[in-house]
Amino acid sequence: MKIKNLTSYMIESGDVPRVDGQLAVSRAFGDKSLKVHLSSEPHVIVELIGDDAEFIILASDGLWKVMTNQEAVDAIRDVKDARSAAKILTEEARNRKSSDDISCVVVKFQ
Repeated sequence: MKIKNLTSYMIESGDVPRVDGQLAVSRAFGDKSLKVHLSSEPHVIVELIGDDAEFIILASDGLWKVMTNQEAVDAIRDVKDARSAAKILTEEARNRKSSDDISCVVVKFQ
């Protein structure tokens, strides 16, 4: 929403909104010609994690567009190695024909 409020116009190209008809992703805030429409100031929140937390999944749209939070948790709950867990999730996103970039990091808590 912040980008929509700052931009002069947005168009849809397929299912991809483009800032000023050019920039396809809001995370590309380093694009100098569109700097006036984008902010590089991060959105930060603090979340308390309880002692019962097993892991956290940090992933891009490529995973979350094809899996729910619960599906991702269920897929890796019994996997001990964080790297293996991330690989399982990225492979599952590919198997589900994700059309977006797929990046995933799993952090296991002990």
